[in-house]
Amino acid sequence: MNSTFQSKLPRVGTTIFSKMSALAQQYGALNLAQGFPDYDTDPHLINLVKDYMNDGFNQYALMPGALPLREKIALKVMNTHQIEVDVQDEITVTAGGTQAIFTAIATVVHKDDEVIIFEPAYDCYAPTVELFGGKVIPVVLLAPDFTIDWDYVKSLVNARTKLIIINNPNNPTGRQLELDDIEALAQIVASSQVFVLSDEVYEHLVYDGKKPYSLLAHPLLRQRSFVIASFGKLLHVTGWKVGYCIAPLELTREFRKIHQYNVFSVNGAVQMAIAKYLEDSQSYLGLGDFFEQKRNFLIAGISSSKFTVLPSNGTYFLNVDYSSISQEQDLLFAERMIVENKIGLIPISAFYTADPNQYILRICFAKRSETLIQAIDLLNNIR
Repeated sequence: MNSTFQSKLPRVGTTIFSKMSALAQQYGALNLAQGFPDYDTDPHLINLVKDYMNDGFNQYALMPGALPLREKIALKVMNTHQIEVDVQDEITVTAGGTQAIFTAIATVVHKDDEVIIFEPAYDCYAPTVELFGGKVIPVVLLAPDFTIDWDYVKSLVNARTKLIIINNPNNPTGRQLELDDIEALAQIVASSQVFVLSDEVYEHLVYDGKKPYSLLAHPLLRQRSFVIASFGKLLHVTGWKVGYCIAPLELTREFRKIHQYNVFSVNGAVQMAIAKYLEDSQSYLGLGDFFEQKRNFLIAGISSSKFTVLPSNGTYFLNVDYSSISQEQDLLFAERMIVENKIGLIPISAFYTADPNQYILRICFAKRSETLIQAIDLLNNIR
């Protein structure tokens, strides 16, 4: 490459997920690092995709998304949150949650705007902000409870603050925001010109008797927020990359200006199949119970191990503290586990700008029972 080439993301390399998955493959290790299910997709859903392909849904879909799918999204929001959203003007179907996040950030962030994120944070937030000339303002949250000091957050808000990004429930911590958190956020928004990006891709994966909560339920926040969700998590099809963004008319109008030029439209047959599938089944309503059983199974299985389990109220991730085993930096320890113990986990430091070295690893438990049994056996033998 020409030596005068100037990278727009000079500090960005291969993601930690790709690195750990590749290392796990190299050493034949069990991969619980990357967040994807290892069990089969519902055959009915796959057959629906085939049917719609055979029926000719193989050309461009509508730019905002296939109307039947937007209608089912609106119905899902009503059934889940008792909230009405406008099918025509507030819902946009996207190529996965990450593209929706990228587009929302592109919609509002200008050069030198500041964006507040909470770390540990999903790894696409900061690079996207930087790509559009924004400045990331990280709020560092620490184990074991990862609570937010909202007075401190308020102190960071100034005339340059354009966006606050939240992830609820949070990947990687598994923490779900409480209503007090939501109200504190609303007060900050009410007294500023700040917008909110609410990453709610794990909205149905909440445990311990808790209910999903969306920013759409808060009248003030709804008017200032991009709410993003994903069918990858909902239907166990992460590779299909179908998500959506819900935002008020003015924000949706600007969102679609960018969406139409970086994606334009999402796979038509898949959209139609998901719409029909949601008409036939509301299986997503049982996702909380489904994954809570897996979480509890994993926790019980490693209860006598040397790892200390941290709370997880949502997502399909569990964090464990390995400080009683080693004082190594978490990336080095995770790499050694792959090589020596044949199991791949994610070091939580990868979700921070600066590594606080908390001796914590993230486990994905969206796996078959056989996979979790194998993982439990491997983890119990690490001393």
